[in-house]
Amino acid sequence: AVAGSTVELGCGAQGDPAPRVQWHKERGDLPWGRHEVDQEHTLRLYAVMPADAGTYVCTAQSQLGTAAATARLRV
Repeated sequence: AVAGSTVELGCGAQGDPAPRVQWHKERGDLPWGRHEVDQEHTLRLYAVMPADAGTYVCTAQSQLGTAAATARLRV
């Protein structure tokens, strides 16, 4: 990604009952005040900077179990 741009990371998680979806960054925190997660579980990072580079993990959890997927961001 280009520094200063907005990045979207999708996470397709569905089920019955609907799973609880959470995003986190490996070895760090999500950018304070510069991220949001929408109804479709897409993580948006605003005004990305080199410090935002790394691996982001989407975790979906329900009564049936837990699934996770990762995305690597380079800035």
